[in-house]
Parts: sequence; C-alpha cells; structure tokens
Amino acid sequence: MHFELTKEYIEDLKQIIEQKDEQKAKKLMEQLHAADIAEIYDDLSIDEAKFLFLLLDGDKAGDVLAELEDDDRERFMKVLPSEVIAKKFIDHMDSDDAADVIADLPDERQEEVLAHIDDMEQAGDIVDLLKYDEDTAGGLMAKELITVKEDWDVEKCIAEIRKHAGEIDEVFFVYVVDNDNVLKGVLSLKRLIIADSKKKVIDISNTDIISVKEDMPKEEVVTIASKYNLVVLPVVDSLGRLVGRITIDDIVEVMQEEAEKDYQMVSGITEDVEPGDKIWVLTRARLPWLLIGLLGGMLGAKVISIYEEPLAQFAAMAFFIPLIAAMGGNVGVQSSSIIVQALASHNTGLDSTLVRLLKELAVALLNGIILSVLIFVLSYVFYDNLALSLSVSIALVLVIVFASIFGTFVPLALNRFNIDPALATGPFITTVNDITGLFIYLSISQVIFSNI
Repeated sequence: MHFELTKEYIEDLKQIIEQKDEQKAKKLMEQLHAADIAEIYDDLSIDEAKFLFLLLDGDKAGDVLAELEDDDRERFMKVLPSEVIAKKFIDHMDSDDAADVIADLPDERQEEVLAHIDDMEQAGDIVDLLKYDEDTAGGLMAKELITVKEDWDVEKCIAEIRKHAGEIDEVFFVYVVDNDNVLKGVLSLKRLIIADSKKKVIDISNTDIISVKEDMPKEEVVTIASKYNLVVLPVVDSLGRLVGRITIDDIVEVMQEEAEKDYQMVSGITEDVEPGDKIWVLTRARLPWLLIGLLGGMLGAKVISIYEEPLAQFAAMAFFIPLIAAMGGNVGVQSSSIIVQALASHNTGLDSTLVRLLKELAVALLNGIILSVLIFVLSYVFYDNLALSLSVSIALVLVIVFASIFGTFVPLALNRFNIDPALATGPFITTVNDITGLFIYLSISQVIFSNI
C-alpha cells in the first residue's frame, strides 16, 4: 500500500510523541515501510526522531537507518551511544549498509561501534568493506551470499541454501567456487530446483560468468549491470576469488546519484549538495559557475561596447541581441546534452568523433536554414527593414552551426581526457555561445548595414 505523507499525519504523530504514547507510536510504525518512516524523519526534531527510532524492532530499525539521507543519519547518530548503534542497528543490517553507516562516523567512534558488535564475522566483514573506496565495486558490494563447492551435488547445495537463507534478505543466485574460493559458475534457484538431486552443481551452472573486479569504478559497474540486465553482480579480486556481490538496490542508487550529479552540473552546481546542507556549502557549490557567468556577461558587454558606434548609428541592430544569444545557448546545450547522454550510455562504438561532428553539422544547417527563413520573414514583416532582416537571418544560421559544433566537440574532448563531459553542458556552453553569438551577429550586422 502506498503511503502518502500529509501535514495532518505529521501533526497527529507529533502529538502522540509529545504524549509519550509508545503503544500508538509502535502501531503506526508497524504499518509503514522503512522508506516511509525515513521520509517522516525529515519533519521531526532530533528528539522526536530518537523517540520513534528506539521503538522500532532490530530489523526495521536497521532498514530505516539505511534509508535515511546522509545528513539526517549523521545528525541522528550524534545523539546515540556507540553501544546502541551497534546492538540496535548494525547487528541487524547487511554488511554493505552497515559499512556505509559506520564510514560516516569519526574514526574514534567507528572503533567504539565495531567493538560492541557481538558477531565477530559480521564485524570482520564490515572492516573489510571499510577498506574499499566508496566509488568502487568493493565499496558497493555486500559480503552476504551463498557459495557452494563445485564438486557438491544438488542435494547438498540445497541443504547449504537452507542453512544460510535466513541470514540473507534476497537469494538471487548461488555461486559455485573451487577450494581456493575462485568463482567457477553461477547457479539460479530455478535451475537448481528442477535439477536431478544427484547432479554435480558445476554441471548445471552457468560458467559464462559476468563479474566485476573489486576496484572497478561504480559507474562502470552500473553500465555492465544495465547492459546485461542483471539484478546482481558477483565481485572478484585480481585472482578471480569471490569477495562479494552487488545487488540491484545499490545499482539503482548509483544511477540516481549519477543522474543527480549530472543534473547539478548542468545547472551550474559543482558539488554534490542536498537542500538541507549549510548555507556556506550551498553557496560554495553554486558560486564558481556564477562567477564564470559573471565573467561571460562582462565579456559580452565588452563585445557590445566594441560595436557601440554602429549600434548608435543603426539602433535596430540591438533589437535581436537577446534572440541571438538565447538561440546560441539553447542549441549548444541541446547538442552537448545529446553527446553527454551517448557517452554516459557508452554508445560511442559505431560513430567516430568526425562522424558525430558531421552529423551535428548537418542537423545544425537544416535547423539553421529553417529558422533563418522564418526569422527573415517575421522581422521584415514587423520592422520593414531589409538590412535588419538579412543580418538576423544570416547571423542566426552561423550562430546555430557554431553552437552545435561547439556543443558537440567540447564534451567529446573532455571525455577523451577523462574529464566528466557533463561539465560541458549548462552554464559553460551557454556563456561561450552567448559571447560568440554576439560577436558573429554584430559583425555581420555592421557589414550589411554599412553596405545597404
């Protein structure tokens, strides 16, 4: 059932918390998914959130903690003792979620929390995961999985699954390994269930394994999972030994993070920020591109000042300055966005850089001709000025062609030098195209007005 958070619901919940009515609060929490409870916490004070959190049972408490936004989780963890964090939450979480939570704590508190974990195997798994860079496959993976030896039969394999199934939330596949824990095959539950109980698991396993190395960047992990439609990916070390698995929830989370990061870059935000961040953090993330926009505006003003005399003589030239600037920016962003999307999906194998540039040039010419004819007719109808109409229409074609080529070339060039091509979209493209478009338009207008 879908939960809809309303103002009335929050007010009722706050009243229950104020009355310290644990029974009512528990009943409300039991009916909600962990993600819904995490959403509620955004509207509660830290003391109100703490009251609710400590009422949750172990499994749900761990799930809610994993669902919280980083900032909410950080402020919540500050008010909890290390022992409560370990026994109330960490003991009931998957190793990857537990590692994510502990990684956000200061080093001293990390050690305190780990010291209070009763299950030494789980504590060891968390310590192992903390060693990985969070932006790699190792930083995404969980240690919980089911492995069976290649010489086992199906009956023994099923017994092993029954033994460990309670410890793992989702059992997608069974992983077949040799005595050195080298991954030899992947076995689906469906294939296992319908197989003869005396068959060796290696004989019914899929030995054409798609796996990722522990140090692979998370963006490449997502690309592989998306390309092969995988809900889980085994992770191996440099020797091919199985070290963990990455499940679909972590893959989707990375997709969302990358989409948010690219959207922020397009919008001119240089850091990964959240609405709840401090004012200085938000300012610092936005200021660099605003400064570039300010510099671009100054350069644009300088370009206009160079043509001050012809503008004063032929004032009609100024009418279409906003249109030329806007069209150049729009076309540039369109071209760069298409290229960035292609690069993000690794759809670059068929077309060379030259072919892409030529294709964008052809599209720009066609669009430019259509729009220039339209603007020529409209400007002549409204202003009855042949020089103005010619200036705007010719400049518009050239501006669209330049903006399209520039918007295509820059992300390809950045990608070639291993720089995030998303940086090429948004304010950067718009600023450069504004300045260049003004220069092209005013230069052409000066020539035409002077000769007609």
